[in-house]
Amino acid sequence: MPPALKALVAQLIGFGLMVATLMFGLMPPDKPLALAVFQGGVAAAAALTLRCDAWWIPIHLAFAPALYAATRLGLHPAWYFGAFLLLMLIYGSSFRTQVPLFLSNRETARVVAELLPEGKPFRLVDLGSGTGGLLRLLSKARPEASFVGIESAPLPYLFSRIASRRLTNCRVERGDFWQTGLGDFDVVYAFLSPVPMPRLWRKVKAEMKRGSLLVANSFPIQGARPERVIEVGDRRGTRLYLYRV
Repeated sequence: MPPALKALVAQLIGFGLMVATLMFGLMPPDKPLALAVFQGGVAAAAALTLRCDAWWIPIHLAFAPALYAATRLGLHPAWYFGAFLLLMLIYGSSFRTQVPLFLSNRETARVVAELLPEGKPFRLVDLGSGTGGLLRLLSKARPEASFVGIESAPLPYLFSRIASRRLTNCRVERGDFWQTGLGDFDVVYAFLSPVPMPRLWRKVKAEMKRGSLLVANSFPIQGARPERVIEVGDRRGTRLYLYRV
């Protein structure tokens, strides 16, 4: 079952049991916050039973209480629609790709710059490049190289496209990085999630040249031994896992 469908089923189970408690008089109808907390607990338990990823649990716990809190604000419905539209433009593709929006910080960009080939031109692709901060920093540090970002979410793509418009050695494309050939790149940078890493490693081994480098931020590849593991030393505790083809 796809993760998004599991999440929907868990929420429906929570709402179903909440309605059942009201119908049978097991909980008072004049305690909406208690009902919302009950629904969230049931949804979280259902998500555990369905073996949803761990990061879904706090979402299920908070979803119904957040809805209740939102109704108490007295805001015009247009504000909710605007917030929903904004979130869809930023995170809408996460349900399909199972990759949230992660942003690489300056410390990580500095360490990655030290890993890049010296004394020759090279090409780097950032898979799921987000707002493009890493690409812009690297392209300024290494003007002789070529940098490409692939991003599927509309708003981060638009921001990164505008922000990098003056950089002649940096290009951002909107699309699915699974459809992007990796054979022309010397370095692949990926800050994704644990879910796609095994598939990405198979793609890297099948398409990239011998000696090419995969830099995986925070999420190692299960079953593959990295050539090096680098501690970035930032507040996030970032680790970079280096895999050589």
